[in-house]
Amino acid sequence: MKTIKKITAIVALAIITFSFTTLESIKKEVNIEKSKVTWKAYKVTGSHIGSVSIKSGNLTFDDKKLVGGVFEIDMTTINVTDLEGDYKNKLEGHLKSDDFFGVSSFPKASLIFTKVKTTGKNSYEVTGKITIKGKTEKVSFDLSIYGNKANASLKIDRTKFDVKYGSASFFDGLKDKAIYDEFELIVDLEF
Repeated sequence: MKTIKKITAIVALAIITFSFTTLESIKKEVNIEKSKVTWKAYKVTGSHIGSVSIKSGNLTFDDKKLVGGVFEIDMTTINVTDLEGDYKNKLEGHLKSDDFFGVSSFPKASLIFTKVKTTGKNSYEVTGKITIKGKTEKVSFDLSIYGNKANASLKIDRTKFDVKYGSASFFDGLKDKAIYDEFELIVDLEF
């Protein structure tokens, strides 16, 4: 009888202990001054590279394990880094125009993590919703975290966001003026 009472007391104590113990979610704000997003876009005759700034962002951790993230990108900061002078200004203006990202109507883009799966010690497979030009699409990518830094590379099909300028998928006869539908984002975060 004493054994049953002891077991019951231990079980009750365990239930009470675990009922009041929770994993604490920690949001770590991204340092927008030290973090960077580089874009690369490709065309038949070459490529262009540039940057765009993070307006705000955070990563959410449970017990040091990544479980979420939210980011806002300032599309007005689209910058071309492989050109100078008039060519640079002309391409930046075109990318900000309605032909591409329509920055005056859509000054921000966003990414919200919807699912995070651990794939290794510091590696995660992230699924999220990315919104560009008012349209939201699903995106998946790998993200690595080391200390207070994280990096990822995403491929985005611009045509899913109604950015069709120069796309051979929508226009015939472009030949060497065609711009590939996918562009790449290389993200280096500090938090």
